[in-house]
Amino acid sequence: MELKLYDTLSREKRAFVPIDPERVRMYVCGPTVYDFAHIGNARPVIVFDVLYRLLRELYGAGHVAYVRNITDVDDKINARAAERGISIRDLTEDTYRNFRDDVAALGCLPPTVEPRATEHIGEMRQLIERLIASGHAYVAEEHVLFSVGAMPDYGQLSKRPLDEMIAGARVDVAPYKRDAMDFVLWKPSKPGEPSWPSPGGIETPGRPGWHIECSAMSWKHLGETFDLHGGGIDLVFPHHENEIAQSRCAFHTGVMANYWMHNGFLQVEGEKMSKSLGNFFTIRELLADWPGEVLRFNMLRTHYRQPIDWTVKGLEESWKTLDDWYALAVEDGQEHVAGAVLEALSDDLNTPRMLAELHGLKTRAQAGDRLARGEFVSSLRFLGFLRESASDWAARRHVSSDIDAAQVEALIATRTAARKAKNFAESDRIRDELAAMGVVLKDSKDGTTWEIAR
Repeated sequence: MELKLYDTLSREKRAFVPIDPERVRMYVCGPTVYDFAHIGNARPVIVFDVLYRLLRELYGAGHVAYVRNITDVDDKINARAAERGISIRDLTEDTYRNFRDDVAALGCLPPTVEPRATEHIGEMRQLIERLIASGHAYVAEEHVLFSVGAMPDYGQLSKRPLDEMIAGARVDVAPYKRDAMDFVLWKPSKPGEPSWPSPGGIETPGRPGWHIECSAMSWKHLGETFDLHGGGIDLVFPHHENEIAQSRCAFHTGVMANYWMHNGFLQVEGEKMSKSLGNFFTIRELLADWPGEVLRFNMLRTHYRQPIDWTVKGLEESWKTLDDWYALAVEDGQEHVAGAVLEALSDDLNTPRMLAELHGLKTRAQAGDRLARGEFVSSLRFLGFLRESASDWAARRHVSSDIDAAQVEALIATRTAARKAKNFAESDRIRDELAAMGVVLKDSKDGTTWEIAR
């Protein structure tokens, strides 16, 4: 089975050939830990979790290294810590714990390594010193800047016209820059901000720029060149473009990563997510109303490279589908992951096709095909679903209602006993009582599950 992935750098779908099949290496840009992650942040986490699972299936769990960094030094972090009146360390630790718990609730596996930027300052300084020595960086007014003009083929990832790149670079316009496109590798720290000894012979303590952090952490944990780098489409320029520039020029390599993957944007109910529009939702807020598996499923209904419209209707449809899937979730009949599911994912993570294959397996399973049933259940678990028992899943339906789940379970147990005693009048009476409560029963040879009528 051949894995093909769309490479942003070459703008084509390419067969994935790892540098070393015994150690497949993937780096994905992680969170800046200053606040709860929003649902847009969840998209790359879920997308690359699916890719991580697929790579583990194809190459073996012990042969895949997945690095997702934690940015814990940043202007937003400094500002939020000051606003809350707490230390930067307390803020970043608390925010990281929230992020870790939220993405776990989404069914995402922990990466192999989660490096923190503040624990890799030494590597950042080494890279900066290399860039200065090779003429790709220079010192100006206690800053160290990357000289874009010293890299003739800068801009190959984003392929933006020069005027667009200059406009993007003007966020950091300063008189000490040789060129408007030059970007900061190191800058002086203000009083009260985190600081470390500066590279380049600068006497004033300072802190790293954003882009150098990922170059240093990927180098430390994956090497000078590795297989795959991922993130959201918003990171193509300037972040990933600048990562490539730093790493290639520091190590004199033709590439930083052999494949670059980017997921598309997320909007909410047809509009760009914004606090001013009142449609800005954190993962934590959504988890209060929707199971993590529903959020995960809803994200995978759209191909990762396409824009996704996050809607309540979509969430309701996703929940209903998972209700149907859980009705077939049994412990027996375990099989391997369905080949059709792996083939769909191997086609550039084609999750819509994957879901169609799962629906086909479900139909066959409902018709009594035990092999299909086993593959269906195994495939869902491989994808991060069916993490609960069918009864626990059904009990979730009472969350937004006044239904007492324990009472429902007790009535179902009484009804089951009545059916075994062939007391069908009592069985029907209990079913009618539950229906009046808004509870819908689903009987199968594996037992009875329930849900709240929607």
